[in-house]
Amino acid sequence: MHLNNEGLRCPVSVDIIVRRSRKRKKTIQGFVKDGVITVHVPFGLDPAEEKAQVDAMARKLERMVTRKHEKDDEYLRKLFDKFNRDFFNNGLALDSIRFVNNQNVINGSCTPAEKKIRISDRLIHMPPWVLNYVVIHEMAHLVYPDHSRAFWAIVNRYRYTERARGFLIAKGMEKD
Repeated sequence: MHLNNEGLRCPVSVDIIVRRSRKRKKTIQGFVKDGVITVHVPFGLDPAEEKAQVDAMARKLERMVTRKHEKDDEYLRKLFDKFNRDFFNNGLALDSIRFVNNQNVINGSCTPAEKKIRISDRLIHMPPWVLNYVVIHEMAHLVYPDHSRAFWAIVNRYRYTERARGFLIAKGMEKD
């Protein structure tokens, strides 16, 4: 069974392969190889329990992969490339995108004239869809350097924009 999990923080879509084993009685094991998560589960596991266990294992493995990428500017570049393809038709040019540790009030910033994006390193430990939202938000500033309706039309194409904004508002990290 292959599941596509957009919510994972990996820069590309991640497949999850579930392998059911008749030999396995209780334990669940998972690993990541070549960007694919494989989870081994007992054969007769209740479908609802299997889904819950696979989801939990995928989140655990995602956190492990994410920690490897902490403060990794190359990771941000991969996110930029993916979102440039998915949301901007490869129409954006960028000089640099990087994590910074001096943004304590804002989550990200963009200098359109220099084509530079900076993302607060406070977002590293947030859910992946929050970081994704902030990256897309800053990318939209490369097209519209304001918060106009046209700007928000681009940002709102990301399916978790409202959720991410609500999360950041609840954390006191974005204005309502």
